[in-house]
Amino acid sequence: MGLFIQNKKANKRFSYEPRFYNPEKEERLKRRIRVKRVTGRRRDPMGLIIFGILAGIVLYMYLNLG
Repeated sequence: MGLFIQNKKANKRFSYEPRFYNPEKEERLKRRIRVKRVTGRRRDPMGLIIFGILAGIVLYMYLNLG
């Protein structure tokens, strides 16, 4: 029944102030993001070892109990 109801919403107004472009600050930010991305990719080998041990236990149980 929404065909006969006219629901006109006014557009919201906002004030946008463009930011000041500072090349040095942008370069520092990009460098920091790059460092975080590189350090985040390193994986601890202990996780892989634990996964291997758990997979071995599951495989052992599957073969002996199944």
